[in-house]
Amino acid sequence: MQIFGAIAAILGGLSVAGGAFASHALQGQLSERAIAVFGTGIRYQMYHALALLVIALLLGQDKVATAWLTAAGWLLVAGVVMFSGSLYLISLAGIKAVGPVTPLGGVALIAGWACLAIAALRTP
Repeated sequence: MQIFGAIAAILGGLSVAGGAFASHALQGQLSERAIAVFGTGIRYQMYHALALLVIALLLGQDKVATAWLTAAGWLLVAGVVMFSGSLYLISLAGIKAVGPVTPLGGVALIAGWACLAIAALRTP
């Protein structure tokens, strides 16, 4: 529970900092397309930081499907790193070679949500 709560807080804080960075420091430095790609990474990072926080809170409850919640948490963490991380590299550094990592991150995020759904169905 604690690790997911801490990771959620770090990801959430970094997404706020990244959004501010994009709004102020990146305007005029990157193309509109690169800013949009960066923004997508920030949005998905924040969405999944919040989901991870919910998972952390649920893991603190009795009678929850902890194995499925734990799997969901780690899949969301991996998904954010791969999905948002690859978008940051593409937009900021122009490293197009990481493009194939983005959909893998998306698959990890979807799998995390699927595990969360299974946990919900298996929890009394």
